[in-house]
Amino acid sequence: MSHHIRRFAAADRDAMLAFAETLPEHDLLFLGRDLKHPRVVEAWISAIEEGWIDSLVAEDNGKFVGTAALVRDPLGWSAHVGEIRLLVSPGKRGAGLGRDLLEAIYSVAMERGLEKLTAQMTPDQIGSVMLFESLGFRAEALLRDHVRDRAGKPHDLAILSHDIARIAAQHRAFGLDE
Repeated sequence: MSHHIRRFAAADRDAMLAFAETLPEHDLLFLGRDLKHPRVVEAWISAIEEGWIDSLVAEDNGKFVGTAALVRDPLGWSAHVGEIRLLVSPGKRGAGLGRDLLEAIYSVAMERGLEKLTAQMTPDQIGSVMLFESLGFRAEALLRDHVRDRAGKPHDLAILSHDIARIAAQHRAFGLDE
């Protein structure tokens, strides 16, 4: 693999916007915000600086080919929960990059002491659903017609979750944590 994974920095703003332009709009639907908008990227950078988001990027020859973010609300009722957002360039899918990013951001979640993780995607993003399921995520909810694309067409949103605390307890019970 030729990609290099590192933390996303404020100086990466333009590279992130260029990366967003390579993504199909369908991939951006589940983010809740349009990543192609500079103001959205600036808000993301601010949230990283404030410690609400941990964000990683994967680079290949100086260009972004993927990104993973862990979003939490340290002041909310769900401070123990993190939402993972994963984006991979269409040309890089199926090559293990998504898995590498997901495993890296999962490690960050463990460092942060989170107990539960969630991820949102449209159910037709089969590759993405399978990747998350291979790391122990399970479908928890399906919200019908929850997001609309630019043309106003509605799409369902699947919410997958991963109970870190419960799985860690199972591993301890079965002696798998050595």
